[in-house]
Amino acid sequence: MTTIKVPTPHIGAQLGEIAETVLLPGDPLRAKYIAETFLTDAVQFNSVRNIFGYTGYYNGKRVSVMATGMGCPSMGIYSYELIHGYGCKNLIRIGTCGAMQEHVKIRDVVMAMGVSTNSNYMDCFKLPGQFACTCSFDLLRKAVDAADAMGMRYHVGNILCSDNFYHPETPATGVSWADMGILACEMESTALYSNAAYAGVNAFSMFTVSDSLVTGEVTTAEERQTSFTDMMKIALELA
Repeated sequence: MTTIKVPTPHIGAQLGEIAETVLLPGDPLRAKYIAETFLTDAVQFNSVRNIFGYTGYYNGKRVSVMATGMGCPSMGIYSYELIHGYGCKNLIRIGTCGAMQEHVKIRDVVMAMGVSTNSNYMDCFKLPGQFACTCSFDLLRKAVDAADAMGMRYHVGNILCSDNFYHPETPATGVSWADMGILACEMESTALYSNAAYAGVNAFSMFTVSDSLVTGEVTTAEERQTSFTDMMKIALELA
């Protein structure tokens, strides 16, 4: 696997300071919260550009958590440097999403088996066709087993990775993403899954539903925190 020099332009850690398994929230303060709440002996390894990263232990297993910012370009930078600079093997995105199906309720967990996209990120690979981004089956299976054991409500399927958070109002034409069974939308997983596929490592994205594009429901800040904690229990079982 191709390697790059460390510290990298965006991560100030030295070799050995980041675990092979990394949890990837978008928000730097969420990374800090995870380290302080769930990990023992956590040590900060990055604060470059205020993108916080920490390594600690969960039930005796060494695990890291680092923010990625928002959107495919930001996720693309950090996941590439983690893989090719620091040898990370299991990259697990944890975040929020907007439900696109009526049966996907706020506070549910969505596990991204596949990722569709309106992003041009994949064009950078110059493939002679369309690449289907899929997760690591091993990580998905472990996540499903953990959710079942905890009795949590979850959905597994295809999600949309969008470059737009605020979608412009346009007339409906043709078939919608929801018509194709897309469960929910977010903004980073295409970059994560494609970078992982190119490097031959494991990637998996899991989300708490924070709002519904179908019903217009939204969670409060307190509800998001509680639901996120439930999702974290699943994610940490993958470490």
